[in-house]
Amino acid sequence: MNIKRAKQEIKHAIEAYLLKDEEGNYEIPSQRQRPIFLIGAPGIGKTQIMEQISKECEIGLVAYTITHHTRQSAIGLPFISTHIYDGNEYSVTEYTMSEIVASVYNKIEESGLKEGILFIDEINCVSETLAPAMLQFLQYKTFGNHAIPEGWIIVAAGNPPEYNKSVREFDVVTMDRVKKIEVEPDFSVWKEYAYVQDIHPAVISYLTTRVAYFYQMETTVDGMLFATPRGWEDLSRLIQVYEKLEITVDWEVVVQYIQYPKIAKDFANYLELYYKYQADYQIEQVMRGKIDPILVKKVGHASFDEKLSVVSLVLAKTVEAFRQTYKKEASITVLFEKLKGYKSGSLSLKQICEEMEQTLNSKKKAKILNREEGYALKQTIEKLEQYEKLLKEAGNPEHEAAFELVKKEFAKENEAYQKELDAAGQMLEYGFDFMEIAFGNSQEMTVFVTELNTNFYSVQFLQNYECKRYYQYNKNLLFDEKRKNILNRIDNLVTAHTSVNSK
Repeated sequence: MNIKRAKQEIKHAIEAYLLKDEEGNYEIPSQRQRPIFLIGAPGIGKTQIMEQISKECEIGLVAYTITHHTRQSAIGLPFISTHIYDGNEYSVTEYTMSEIVASVYNKIEESGLKEGILFIDEINCVSETLAPAMLQFLQYKTFGNHAIPEGWIIVAAGNPPEYNKSVREFDVVTMDRVKKIEVEPDFSVWKEYAYVQDIHPAVISYLTTRVAYFYQMETTVDGMLFATPRGWEDLSRLIQVYEKLEITVDWEVVVQYIQYPKIAKDFANYLELYYKYQADYQIEQVMRGKIDPILVKKVGHASFDEKLSVVSLVLAKTVEAFRQTYKKEASITVLFEKLKGYKSGSLSLKQICEEMEQTLNSKKKAKILNREEGYALKQTIEKLEQYEKLLKEAGNPEHEAAFELVKKEFAKENEAYQKELDAAGQMLEYGFDFMEIAFGNSQEMTVFVTELNTNFYSVQFLQNYECKRYYQYNKNLLFDEKRKNILNRIDNLVTAHTSVNSK
């Protein structure tokens, strides 16, 4: 299955494992909560989805790569203790608490989260001395003499043997005690994630036209050559920072992340052209509604790759505007909710700020704060502090008068948001102007509309903004897809009928 479905399956398992009955006991007892064994090629996002799940479910996460551990750190150090059996005293070997189990208890104390995920990566690559302990861990949820606390779910990950020579096969007894999920790379799923995570548009557009390069793993005489989703994401972050620093990203930089020279060189060439097209086609001017007829003619005679790059550039500018309005809307929504609490008079602005600061810090500490929520909370705290300052300057009026002042300030904030929303909508209209003049109702327009349908921020924006041309082209696109599906079904029926008659 793909990583999106795997994430959904893990979340469902966690919901089931953490569900309690009327008496407060887990519906599925701890001993029946099978550890989840996630197996898939390296670099496809196994570790990353665990971080996402932890934040979305608001539960703790302790993560370890087991290959970094010795038998002593995983199980604990031996010590001699004395016990009385049948009146006789004996020396017995016991073990200190495992570093890993201790980390779970530390996480509970630090975060206050009594339920969580213990994630063990590369579990099938352990050393020979540690292998029995890992089997015991999967079968009985213990490290040495110490059990994993109740309410903590075990998720283990590993790579198939073709990717790692150190992989050891688990026996049937162990495999019959785990919930096994196999994951495969899927570009369409990663693309959805890439849009939400603000992956560089050049990376997205490049891989859209070269899907085969999204994930490549090849063994050669010179060693392993590979390109992975993790590599593309990390390269994207570097490109974005290098752009701010005005540092050039060339082949020698790309190959540090995409360790497949042929792909790295191809992308480096693409990126160079991408920047060139951005300047040549005056994308900044286009998104202000200034379309040069000479450039329209030029793009009409360009290669398909060049046309797609230009479409990607137009999309990138449009989606960035959508992303900003999405963030603004999220912060205004939180601010509105907090002001409703202030209106009731139960809390002062200062008390609301203190509560929000506490929430922000506790979620940060527990590492369950996602980027969007963090931004909204910080922006809201900043606005409330501004309102508090305004009230002080006004001589701290009575609550009703104070609320009216705050209400007026919020109205200004909402008005600014509406202007931002309108500006983003206008940018979309300019984008359609350019697409129609340059490409008409062509495959490039289909790509443009399809990407709007795929991108998280554009989907959110178009729920609040009515763009007639989007709905028109989208309707045509859906009609074409339905027509193709009907024709494919007819072809399949004809093929099946012919096959039956031939027999």
